[in-house]
Amino acid sequence: MSDLSTELRSTLTCPHCGHRAIEIMPTDACQYFYDCQGCDVVLKPKPGDCCVYCSYGDVACPPIQEAQALGQTSACCGGTGDNR
Repeated sequence: MSDLSTELRSTLTCPHCGHRAIEIMPTDACQYFYDCQGCDVVLKPKPGDCCVYCSYGDVACPPIQEAQALGQTSACCGGTGDNR
């Protein structure tokens, strides 16, 4: 990532059980699946989001952060560009 202020930690919150986990986001790919450590549900992105971090995290994924810093819209990893 070219932006040194890109945050790589995001707290994911499971919409099923409320379990929260701090995770390190990948910078080279979107994370489409996440296994909740609280209830074992496999989370997938909400419609229009590119990854689980954009759907359930408190920080958007690095490509979205970078696009926002540049004042652009990012479709990230093949998403629709509607995210954050």
